[in-house]
Amino acid sequence: MRRILSFFIVGLILAFSASALAQDVIKVATTSGPDVAILEKAVEVAKGKGLDVQIVEFSDYVQPNVALFEKEVDINAFQHVPHLDNFNKERGANLVSIGITYIAPIAYFSKKIKKIDELKEGDSVVIPIDPTNGGRCLLLLQKAGYLKVNPETGLAPTLLDITENKLNLKILEVEAPLTPQARDDATIVCINNTFSAEVGLNPLNDSILIEDADNPYVNIIVVRPEDKDNPKYKLFVESYQSQEVADFIIDEYKGATIPQFEYKKK
Repeated sequence: MRRILSFFIVGLILAFSASALAQDVIKVATTSGPDVAILEKAVEVAKGKGLDVQIVEFSDYVQPNVALFEKEVDINAFQHVPHLDNFNKERGANLVSIGITYIAPIAYFSKKIKKIDELKEGDSVVIPIDPTNGGRCLLLLQKAGYLKVNPETGLAPTLLDITENKLNLKILEVEAPLTPQARDDATIVCINNTFSAEVGLNPLNDSILIEDADNPYVNIIVVRPEDKDNPKYKLFVESYQSQEVADFIIDEYKGATIPQFEYKKK
């Protein structure tokens, strides 16, 4: 009887230990593409600091914030500041940033023309349908001199905010993951780094129009407000903002993705 009781107690201890370990796993949501590869390097660094981090991958720009808001994950790392601001406003959420990561300039690509100044009357333009990245694409065309948008819309203009379209460009919106395929039909297509990388496009080398690296779309690590001072999450940010991760970004993406945290340049 004592042996059976001992086995039972040992079993309870092991079960409790397993449960405790499971609770110690930090779940980080992100989107497919470069974010996953960069996170894998950050996870490697975090492991050396005693953290157990699991990456949860999504295929769109909505679910990582929804999953965080609904407490299905602990952190996410995939978005820039305007995207988070837009989510919080639309969903009545209050997710917060606890660290910066990188900037990835958005760019236009084309299979139809070789230079942006080859655009002509009535050409077709495809942009992502999500408000912040779509707005980025419109602002980039404005900076190049092809559009004017209502300045009151700030960083998130929509098609309805276009006040001047010099070439009567036909601007269409599609879901962001579909933008690379749109190059087969549209004259120019605005694609962000997540999806351009999936089809082997480098914004620096392959685009016909690209954002300046100095822009407000800095990517961030995000948590729920009650977790902003969590020491484990701060340690994860420290792991991400490491020299090892900076070196990986620079070597892997050749300037298409630029670390924004402090690191030693080679």
